[in-house]
Amino acid sequence: MSDSLWFLLVGGLLLARGLTVSLLRRLPITPAIFYLAIGIILGPTVLNLFHFNPLEQSALLEVLTEIAILISLFAAGVKMPAPIIFSKWRGPILLASVSMVATVAMVAAFAFYVLGLPLGAGVLLGAILAPTDPVLATDVQTRHHGDQEPVRFTLTCEAGMNDGSAFPFVMLGLGMLGLHDLGEFGVHWVLFDVLWATAAGIVIGLLSGAALAHLAHRLRKSDPHHNLMDDFLGLGLIGMAYGLSLLVDAWGFLAVFFAAVSLRQTEIKLAALTISSDRPHLISTESEISSADDKSPASVSGGSLIFKEQLERLSEMILVLLIGGTLFVDSWSLRAVSLALFLFLIARPISVFIGLLGTKTSWPVSGMVGWFGVRGIGSLYYLMYAIQHGLPEDIAVELVSLTLIVVALSIVAHGISVKPLMNSLMFRRDSSDS
Repeated sequence: MSDSLWFLLVGGLLLARGLTVSLLRRLPITPAIFYLAIGIILGPTVLNLFHFNPLEQSALLEVLTEIAILISLFAAGVKMPAPIIFSKWRGPILLASVSMVATVAMVAAFAFYVLGLPLGAGVLLGAILAPTDPVLATDVQTRHHGDQEPVRFTLTCEAGMNDGSAFPFVMLGLGMLGLHDLGEFGVHWVLFDVLWATAAGIVIGLLSGAALAHLAHRLRKSDPHHNLMDDFLGLGLIGMAYGLSLLVDAWGFLAVFFAAVSLRQTEIKLAALTISSDRPHLISTESEISSADDKSPASVSGGSLIFKEQLERLSEMILVLLIGGTLFVDSWSLRAVSLALFLFLIARPISVFIGLLGTKTSWPVSGMVGWFGVRGIGSLYYLMYAIQHGLPEDIAVELVSLTLIVVALSIVAHGISVKPLMNSLMFRRDSSDS
């Protein structure tokens, strides 16, 4: 497809998306389904106007998906309504750790025993497909700073963390294929890929987010007329947290998410302290602290969120369109479809049940979380990352075929069910409260 047609296509989609926002909000399906359908129609499946080859364009697709994930992780982090307290974050932490391990193990076993892949490739495939997606899952994530809905909070928090917690298993799969040093008996992998990279990423995120919040607060407090470019500050925080993580071999996705969470929660505390100093004994509860922050004149997290959400929607449109343009008619193999069904109907629900076992999570919430394990841009990133790190071509072709179909089916299955199921859950909850 020529450059002029690409500009016309993207421009037309942007215009259509901007003009039909109210209509799309009322429809029972998500916009990603439309993007995927357009990509399939224009791609080799129907009109063959373009074909995006992920093997030949793996470097470009790795960068595009990486940027999309970073923006989405930041947007998710600044919308988190609760401070980082284990009692509140226990469920999501277990999902990002225990459920992550269970999902990787089950997918790896399916790939090895059913699909006939090497064990290392099976572990890598499990790591690619295990994390839920922060980009395509926006319809089941927290909608604003004060959104306390349990399903949305759990899925948002899980998606923010498991894009980083999946990385050690990506490296494990690469190591089992001889593409990464695991050390004797896997000691190097445990010490550096699991413990160091995870802890360092979280610490970098927490410190960088808190530092920016304090700096911006001090500048605004010293001079009320001192303007700050919150959009640039948000992008700068993403770049600094991610860059520092790469320098010290930490997981940058974790750093960016926790930087956004730390930025938001620190700003809430600073806003509460400012108001309480002017009106002592006014603020005492967490809800009052959040309310105080909402009344504050400006914040980096609030000022940058709208811009990040627009970038998130743009990246979603482009990348899902490209996914549609990668698929052929014969891409829909029985192997790929069976893997998707196993992941959606068996591996994800069982792993969620294992992860939330012993918590106070209700059965309706557990069921919803078990179903809405949206797979998407994160899976593409890990796949492109593996290809760029020397994945053998025969294994790469197989994993590309499997991953793309799983992602496409996730876009359709979860995109059709998200609004009806969430509306039904909200209706039952409102009925029980009344």
